[in-house]
Amino acid sequence: MVQPHRHRHSQARPVSGEAYAALDLGTNNCRLLVAVPDGTEFRVIDSFARIVRLGEGLSTSERLADEAMDRTIEALAICASVMERNKVTRYHAVATEACRRARNGNAFIARVQAETGLELESISSEREAALTFAGCHPLLDDDMPYGLVFDIGGGSTELMWIDQSQTGSARMTAFHSIPEGVVTLSERFGSDALDEDAYESLLAHIDPWLDRFDQDVGASEVVSRNHLAMLGTSGTVTTLGALHLGLRRYDRSRVDGMVIDIESIKTLNSLLSSMTCESRANHPCIGPERADLVAMGCAILGAVCRRWPVDRIRVADRGIREGLLLSMMHEDGHLTPPANKPGVSPIPSPSLPVTEPVAT
Repeated sequence: MVQPHRHRHSQARPVSGEAYAALDLGTNNCRLLVAVPDGTEFRVIDSFARIVRLGEGLSTSERLADEAMDRTIEALAICASVMERNKVTRYHAVATEACRRARNGNAFIARVQAETGLELESISSEREAALTFAGCHPLLDDDMPYGLVFDIGGGSTELMWIDQSQTGSARMTAFHSIPEGVVTLSERFGSDALDEDAYESLLAHIDPWLDRFDQDVGASEVVSRNHLAMLGTSGTVTTLGALHLGLRRYDRSRVDGMVIDIESIKTLNSLLSSMTCESRANHPCIGPERADLVAMGCAILGAVCRRWPVDRIRVADRGIREGLLLSMMHEDGHLTPPANKPGVSPIPSPSLPVTEPVAT
């Protein structure tokens, strides 16, 4: 059985070239990356992803449903077999909002270990944000003194404020976890086409959650001086990227790192929101498994873009898993420090200000 990632002193370090694995279990997705160190970065040698909808019904029941847990256990068992096949020596598996919020989250984690052998850690929203930033910060435009990274998840949306005003430095100095994501919103507001009034109502629902973060970091003032770079990492943003490029099928190599101008985002948001669920399901870059969720993601993205109207947004198809891999490999001394980037820490771990949501 693969040995789980534990505290640094509790397990032997893999020799250079051996495989590492990172598993991210969210409210909607179960995703695995297997990689080996390769100079200043890592090289992916295997992967697995499945939509499991672990958080289905959680917003009303406050519990993980039996069918959702069964689906997820099945996917995690496949992850365990992928790691075994690749002779993974060290891994880190994390669970985010669904397990944090569910009253039976700890019982589910115990069941995962009993049935799959995987040791799953439920991480805080602060740790989630730090890992997301660590995984995607190389894509953040460094010609701006400040950055805003956002991750639209299934059960929550993370906002990260990045200070890169000092040359060669990029630090996450604040974050805010909004307890709304594509799954929670779709269960509350439905999944079919949204007319203009319904779309505006959704934006009005989301906008108050952005108030306190805006006040704490001064984001609107920074935008007014054209000093803010924005980076989005989520299925919603990558889907918009694929549509913007006119792809017939999703291609990560073309989407990861691309830029979309704000007017194109508005046009695509309007298009996706007004499409029926059936039409979205038939689109090759969306598909039936995500058709009922993407409109809610567009609403969250629309609220973010309206509040902080930058000229463009860069797209990242990376995040927690990449942050986990970098963290483990840096700890083991298996990555060469990148030249001319002394101020970027692989995993920032300061005590960060956490903004409280505004009641709606």
